[in-house]
Amino acid sequence: YTNKVSVEPRVYKNLKLFMENKNGDDELFDRLSTAGLNQYLSELMEGLTAKVFRTYNASKTLQDELDSLTDPNASIPEKMLAYNRANRQVALLCNHQRSVPKTFEKSMGTLKAKIDAKKSEIDEQKNEYKRAKTEYKNSKSQSSQKKMEQIEKKLQRSEDALKKLEVQALDREENKDIALGTSKLNYLDPRISVAWCKKWEVPIEKMYSKTQRDKFRWAIDMATADYHFYNYEGEIVLRNVDETNNDEDDEEQLNSDDE
Repeated sequence: YTNKVSVEPRVYKNLKLFMENKNGDDELFDRLSTAGLNQYLSELMEGLTAKVFRTYNASKTLQDELDSLTDPNASIPEKMLAYNRANRQVALLCNHQRSVPKTFEKSMGTLKAKIDAKKSEIDEQKNEYKRAKTEYKNSKSQSSQKKMEQIEKKLQRSEDALKKLEVQALDREENKDIALGTSKLNYLDPRISVAWCKKWEVPIEKMYSKTQRDKFRWAIDMATADYHFYNYEGEIVLRNVDETNNDEDDEEQLNSDDE
């Protein structure tokens, strides 16, 4: 993993000093411990710890991104794409990268095959609609009109399904190497996500799996559609979640999308 960032001259100078007489496997900040850092932070603000600091920044980033990216007129799949893009910025902030899942290529292949099949189906339905439209134009009969309208509705459903599949493919491709579950389950105030779902009428099942809904039942019951991270004066509530299952949770969510 390689990442390049710009820093102030003082930071660059200090980092070079910290690296002196150290091997590649040595800790860079060898004199710093979590307990020592948290003690220092608590002197700046009562109750402030490294995790609280990270949780605040992650939650603030998610709220800012959701406010910016959410389109009220978008479809449910498009809104979920916007949410995942917002969460992606959180994952990048917290450096929650992962290796591409072994099942990714197979899963994407299956999804692309569905897209190709749906496109072929739409082409056939368009031709069918043209024929029905011509028939109605010539006969003006009630039966031909009904047939044309039925085909038109079927075509619209197919086009909606294609759009959903294409959004899903784009979403998977963009996030194949990012562990979205880590930030969503461990470093975000879940009330932001719950309130977003309620405000924009996105089913909570699209956001959290059944196991996750059980973990965040308190947030689902508590947060209303008008909850906003900046306008809340209480505490950020954290719940312990087993981080080892985050990739599996991501895959579970992907599978539920397929269904």
